[in-house]
Amino acid sequence: MEQVLKTRGVSHIALCVADLEKSLEFYRDILGLTVKMHTTQEMARRPGAESTEMYERPRKARTVANIYFYDPATPQPFLVLTSHPGDEVGGEPIKLDQKGISHLSFEVEDVKAYADELIAKGVPLAGTMEDFINASGNVRTIFVYDPDGILVQFDEGPTAN
Repeated sequence: MEQVLKTRGVSHIALCVADLEKSLEFYRDILGLTVKMHTTQEMARRPGAESTEMYERPRKARTVANIYFYDPATPQPFLVLTSHPGDEVGGEPIKLDQKGISHLSFEVEDVKAYADELIAKGVPLAGTMEDFINASGNVRTIFVYDPDGILVQFDEGPTAN
C-alpha cells in the first residue's frame, strides 16, 4: 500500500499587501489581532528569493508581520502580512467565484453586532446588510474588504454557511 502523506494542520496564511501599516491598522487595531513579530528582511537570505516560480520579480527586501488570533503562545495558525518597501506590489484581489484563495473567514459570536461595530469604526460592508440575510431571515455572515481589497468574512461558525 502506498504511504499517504500527512499534515499536522495549517501553519499560516500569508497575504502580500501594498501597505503593511494600513493592513496592520485593519487586522491589529480594528480586528484586534496580536502582532508577534514585525521586521524587515533582506530577500537575498530568503529561500527562492530569485525564483520567478515563487516571485513575480526579484525583490531586495520584505517587511513581515506575524499576527495571531489569540494568545501567540498558544499553538495556532496565524496570518503573515508581507510587503516590499519601495517596490510596488502587483496583482488584484479576486472574488468568491474566481480561482485562488478568495477570502479569509473569522468566527465571531454575534455577526450583526460585529457588523455594527465594524461600520462604527469606518469599515464598510462588501454590500448592504440586506445582501447578507439568509433564507431564515437572519444575518449569520458578512463580508468586508481589507485595505488591499481582499475579502474578509465574519460568521457565527460552520453552521452559518
